[in-house]
Amino acid sequence: MASPKSVVMKATVITEGLAFGESPRWHEGRLWLCNWGTGEILAVDEEGKSEVMLTVPAVLPYSIDWLPDGRLLVVSGREGLLLRQDADGTLVTHADLRGLSQTPWNEIVVDGRGNIYINGGGPAPAPGEHFGPGTIVLITPDGAIRQVAEDIAFANGMVVTPDNRTLIVAESHARRLTAFDVAGDGSLSNRRVWADLGTDYPDGIALDAEGCVWYADVPNRHCVRVREGGQRLDRIEVDRGCFACMLGGEDGRTLYILAAEWRGFEHMVSDARTGQVLSAAVSAPGVGWPSYSSGTR
Repeated sequence: MASPKSVVMKATVITEGLAFGESPRWHEGRLWLCNWGTGEILAVDEEGKSEVMLTVPAVLPYSIDWLPDGRLLVVSGREGLLLRQDADGTLVTHADLRGLSQTPWNEIVVDGRGNIYINGGGPAPAPGEHFGPGTIVLITPDGAIRQVAEDIAFANGMVVTPDNRTLIVAESHARRLTAFDVAGDGSLSNRRVWADLGTDYPDGIALDAEGCVWYADVPNRHCVRVREGGQRLDRIEVDRGCFACMLGGEDGRTLYILAAEWRGFEHMVSDARTGQVLSAAVSAPGVGWPSYSSGTR
């Protein structure tokens, strides 16, 4: 029997004029995001008013999350550094990843125990390719760094379930979401396909309270809500590529979408400002990590 078709929903543009919005996080009542190509980290309120919170020495890729004590972390992807903003506002090096890979790092998630997962890196790409097989590295609260997964087909968004026991990662080039069990020491095991997405290319992802994942898709210009196993429940179509999404808002039931026109990797840094933040009301609130509501974070 064929599975029911996904419900098509509408989103509203709340702000525009960005370069490429990435790595959205709901933090202290606003949507924080990385404005790739500018070095800016912005905070956008629910009405769309934006504020530059920090400018970092990175063009792209760079991504953000917070330590349990509220300090901001920034992955400076091409530089191979994880930066930390201390209480006085200064940026310092939290971890140096250059010994693990000479290729750029991409996304970050900090789980409820303070374990930091960063993906990307990995072997150099083959001739003519933009990315080689990616990895996931773990940085524990005591500062130890180790690789915990490899052969990720263009590693993108990551989430950790509220019980800190499962990590889900978007493998964009494999067109799937992949899950791992998370051990007490943060190690990953039991790799499995969480959802085969067919012709879709997942980028950023967000987890909701019904155990479903929202994923953004650049070439197909939509965000889709999917159950484990691959059943598609809801879909939001827009007029440009969807790079990332995050659940937030006062009750966690607003899906924020970061979208922009896609003209290829070679044109990512330009004067074009086609980036938008869109929002849509959804039925299930966000949970897990990155979290829309988690104490000081």
